[in-house]
Amino acid sequence: MDDRDVRLLKAIAELETGSPEQLHEATGIPVSTIHYRLNNLREEGIIANDRYEIDLEELGLGVTVLVEIHADYQGSYEEFADRLLTVEGVTNVYFTMGETDFIVIARLSGSEMVERLIAEFEQLEGVDRTVSTFVISTIEERDALQSYSLETLLEELVDT
Repeated sequence: MDDRDVRLLKAIAELETGSPEQLHEATGIPVSTIHYRLNNLREEGIIANDRYEIDLEELGLGVTVLVEIHADYQGSYEEFADRLLTVEGVTNVYFTMGETDFIVIARLSGSEMVERLIAEFEQLEGVDRTVSTFVISTIEERDALQSYSLETLLEELVDT
């Protein structure tokens, strides 16, 4: 990864588009070079898909719940995490250190779905207990690259 790749990724995060023309305007990198680099970044798995953001509140999935999972499971944590991901509405699963074994984020439509979500977790073999936090208001959700300055990204990610 070099300077141009980092500049492209930062521009994609800020503009929320993969349009080579818009990326050219933002970075000054030639359009043909952008096509080439985007293909390389996709092949490397750095770019996973085309970015079409959906407003989940407008869609009807505006309830966010954070669930701490305390577990006693057999097998690997990856296998257990895969079981957590089978519960509808789960968008993220994190394996953590400390008292909590996993943290799960779910996007749901209302309180009935919250109740169903918790019931499904409690039925999974290996789940000892859950602690849920209902998000009252989302202040901001942003792409990880949006939380860094370009200078920091260049310093941390460009191969020297």
